[in-house]
Amino acid sequence: MSRSIQRRTFLTATASAIAATAAGAPPASAAPGLSTAPVSTPRSSNRRISTAFELPDDHAYPEGIAADPRTGALYVGSYSTGAVYRAAPGRRAAETFLPPGADGRNTANGLKVDGSSRLWVTDSTAGVAVYEVRTRALLARFDVPGDAPRFVNDLAIAADGSAYLTDSVREVVYRVTPAELARAAAHGGRATLTPAYDFGGILAPHPAGTFTLNGIAAGDRCLFTVDMTGGALYRVDLITGRIHQVALHGGDLVNGDGLELVGTTLWAALNRTDTITRWRLSADGTAARLERSLTDPALQIPTTLVRHDGRTLVVRSQFDKGGPMGPGTPETPFTVAWVRGI
Repeated sequence: MSRSIQRRTFLTATASAIAATAAGAPPASAAPGLSTAPVSTPRSSNRRISTAFELPDDHAYPEGIAADPRTGALYVGSYSTGAVYRAAPGRRAAETFLPPGADGRNTANGLKVDGSSRLWVTDSTAGVAVYEVRTRALLARFDVPGDAPRFVNDLAIAADGSAYLTDSVREVVYRVTPAELARAAAHGGRATLTPAYDFGGILAPHPAGTFTLNGIAAGDRCLFTVDMTGGALYRVDLITGRIHQVALHGGDLVNGDGLELVGTTLWAALNRTDTITRWRLSADGTAARLERSLTDPALQIPTTLVRHDGRTLVVRSQFDKGGPMGPGTPETPFTVAWVRGI
């Protein structure tokens, strides 16, 4: 199957899977005392939501976001073109960092900048590419093996520098260690992704072809990943390799997309319901309690989020306006929002 055909297949599958997930599924319950009533226009009058910066492409349909811990620059990927944009600190407009189709990439989903100033960019149809931020040079690419369907979605960087990537179709988490990256960079820049954790038989029963694993976050010696269809959160012990479902109190994570973890606080973007939730994890990571929830159409199908300078940045994908979730015309320019109080 050619990449162009495969990508169109996945765009259709994404829309069908997310729509099926959303059908009849209410958003997570709000924490007591917090209003989540939506407003009537896409541009919310809620002062907690404002535009952080604009993206340069009217067909961007952004999906992933990452912050460079050294420079404070922010990177956003385009699901529709594979481009990556960079917003310098204090700038109201992002610039193109990697052009559409760079290095044969069809999409740009999950993004992360690691502690060595390398930018990781997933392509849902292929795998992940790693760039040197300063020079924009491609260091290595890791490809999903075989011809079977795949959807490489999001990624997280663990404390030891290893990258972990979810596959929403194959229901596995891949791993790339620093040693594997170094070998690939030194030997032609190409390598194969290797599954580290298999969730087959662990996830709740779901229709064939439904998207499952999506957002992922790295904690202290563990990973957390969300099943967007089942609404469950899973903890992976990086020492023992055991996978456990986290007990959620006060809500669920149906439509769960991007995750962000700081200490014992976990944020989640629930794309289809225009919702951001904040959870408090127990000390051992086996339970989480919903602390706050914000639902507002001004979030415009939030896909991923990142904490930066004490505030929450949220990608407004507008996937439901001419993107993979439905027909229509997006509001341009595409933007990334600041969301306060969550």
